[in-house]
Amino acid sequence: MGYYRRHVFFCCNERAAPEKCCCDAGAAELQKYAKQRVKELGLAGPGNVRVNRAGCLDRCEEGPVAVVYPEAVWYTYVDRADVDEIIDRHVVRGEVVERLKI
Repeated sequence: MGYYRRHVFFCCNERAAPEKCCCDAGAAELQKYAKQRVKELGLAGPGNVRVNRAGCLDRCEEGPVAVVYPEAVWYTYVDRADVDEIIDRHVVRGEVVERLKI
């Protein structure tokens, strides 16, 4: 096992209009929400889970996007309910959320 059991990266890239970017779809706010939720669940820290902001993950056209390692599963999401589902099912239980997978 690596330093973290799971590591979640949220693309928080910002591009000038008219190019699409994840931040235009609320990625920064939802990354903060995910990080706080993981802390509230008692899952944050070494040996457990880390939620990070990332620069461009080069999939903004499919975004907003997040990727969960070590499985390297890419997701898109729309709102807190989608982020909750990714956390509850994948981060906590290791179950890929097929409906959000890209």
